[in-house]
Amino acid sequence: MEKLPNCPQCGSEYTYEDGNLYVCPECAHEWSQDEQAEEEAGLVVKDANGNILADGDTVTVIKDLKVKGSSNGIKVGTKIKGIRLVEGNDGHNIDCKVPGVGAIKLKQEFVKKA
Repeated sequence: MEKLPNCPQCGSEYTYEDGNLYVCPECAHEWSQDEQAEEEAGLVVKDANGNILADGDTVTVIKDLKVKGSSNGIKVGTKIKGIRLVEGNDGHNIDCKVPGVGAIKLKQEFVKKA
């Protein structure tokens, strides 16, 4: 019998398949088999809309962001080209150069794929 993955939310080993979804009966979390394969492949960074980002993508900022040590921040609609994905323990998974600001790390929930 094939070993099903543990629930990513609560770690329960009692998951089951429902169509192309995995379901946890303990916490009612559902996730797709595609998401499970992506997570096992390595670092997966998704934008605010759930699109998967890759190195070299162009993204657009969706919220005005304040930058420490700078009088002006990053405005909504700023396009950032050539991002790099990094493993960030504080949620800052995007390494990039913002025009007018310089090199900075951003959180994935503040950008969308262009």
